[in-house]
Amino acid sequence: MSELQLKTVSSLSAVDPAAWNAVANPAGEPFDPFLSWEFLEALESSGAATRETGWSPLHLIIENEDGELTAAMPLYAKAHSQGEYIFDYAWADAYERAGGEYYPKLLSAVPFTPVTGRRLLVRDGEIDKRGLQHALLSGAIQLAQNNDLSSLHINFVEQDLYDDLGELGLLQRTDKQFHFENRDYADFDAFLAELSSAKRKNLRKERKKAQEGLTFEWLTGDEIQPHHWDAFFEFYMDTGSRKWGFPYLNRATFELIHDRLREHALLIFACEDGKPIAGALNFIGSETLYGRYWGRLEERPFLHFEVCYYQAIDFAIERGLKRVEAGAQGGHKLARGYGPVTTHSVHWIGHEGLRRAVDQYLEQERYAVADENDYLLARQPFRNKGEETQ
Repeated sequence: MSELQLKTVSSLSAVDPAAWNAVANPAGEPFDPFLSWEFLEALESSGAATRETGWSPLHLIIENEDGELTAAMPLYAKAHSQGEYIFDYAWADAYERAGGEYYPKLLSAVPFTPVTGRRLLVRDGEIDKRGLQHALLSGAIQLAQNNDLSSLHINFVEQDLYDDLGELGLLQRTDKQFHFENRDYADFDAFLAELSSAKRKNLRKERKKAQEGLTFEWLTGDEIQPHHWDAFFEFYMDTGSRKWGFPYLNRATFELIHDRLREHALLIFACEDGKPIAGALNFIGSETLYGRYWGRLEERPFLHFEVCYYQAIDFAIERGLKRVEAGAQGGHKLARGYGPVTTHSVHWIGHEGLRRAVDQYLEQERYAVADENDYLLARQPFRNKGEETQ
């Protein structure tokens, strides 16, 4: 490996967008909108992910001898554990009860985004990809040690990296989400045909009830206008205020998303008499539709399922996308064709006693997650072979 320089940057605005994107979304890999400079920098410059909100950017970058960016790691010093979707509150509580200081900690993740993706980012064509990834990891651990930070967490990592970093001694954690897998369906009815009779009838009833008196719009790219963001932001603020106590994003965040990423944004609106009464924001990757936020002005039976799940399936099938990821948690998604998928994270903890305790807990948790996923897989709504469709 030629002479390399490892640096931290406190703002992505200091990094060339094209250089960052070359490591975040290298050629030949599925496009992940959340790793793009445009998305991550929007969170910073809009004030959503900053020191003031408990997300202090400390991104690691590796430059070669010519000053070219060859590898990077999105990284934040966190003053809390909000907006992560991998919950370590019990670890923090235990450590602080014992007299330690859990915060600040280091986190490699996309803020407010429970989506599995690349975390140790390497430019396409680099010969020693694994060596660069290990250099990033070592740099992050050294950063935590030098600054008396309690721990390093790398959330929603891909399976290969999870296995690799586990072999290096990092603690391994699993959880689950529910994803829709597009089995080359021609349309929604083709998907329904694979469900058991009872589930198929139930979904049809739900869709019919949810759609009564409403029309639905899909808007992406230049179809999205400022008044559409105004409508969606009202929905988002209502849901965010009720669900989290305060919304993570602000209006400026959505303005930057519109300016930079509207070709990868999908707004799904439910309209009554031409006026949106509910909506969902999704992001479009090269293989996946990512459901992120939703809200409504009034309660309607099954409207959430229609806007967030069924309309997303319709769009994914029409666009030929491989899957729909509808966010974290939600066992109710199982009956609606979204199957259980294991998610992964890895963790380094500086204090030996806390590390041992967490390691023991995670071993038991992994068995429990695996058992639950097996249980859920056996109860998916798909029909048995030989069962006739109706």
